[in-house]
Amino acid sequence: MPGRPARLRRRPVRRLLGERGAAAVEFALVVPVLLLLLLGIMEVSAAFNTQATLSAAAREGARSMVSSGTVASARSAVQTAAGSLSLTSVSITPASCVGAAAGTTVTVTVTARRTFVAGVLGSAGVTLTGTAAMRCG
Repeated sequence: MPGRPARLRRRPVRRLLGERGAAAVEFALVVPVLLLLLLGIMEVSAAFNTQATLSAAAREGARSMVSSGTVASARSAVQTAAGSLSLTSVSITPASCVGAAAGTTVTVTVTARRTFVAGVLGSAGVTLTGTAAMRCG
């Protein structure tokens, strides 16, 4: 505007100069929190996936134990169903379904250790367990 003094025309520019870099500072404050949240979600979802795999492996072991009646076939079925997971322990009770009393229940418990890659939820990790039970037929 030609009729206004130069001092009034420059006022909005001076106001913006005082806020330079504010967005960068806010971004720097928010990014670590967002990354922590993202890594936490990824770690928890991986732990849930491991838990589901352990439960499926225990179910396969119990099914194999009921159908074949041997602990060796049940352990093999558990290992196959677990895939690449390194299992800590596999517990099968009773030792055989052959000659067991009617209504005897086979219980298979599979345990694995899950360590967290990012260390967001602790570097020690957690022990996850999958359990399945079926009646001997």
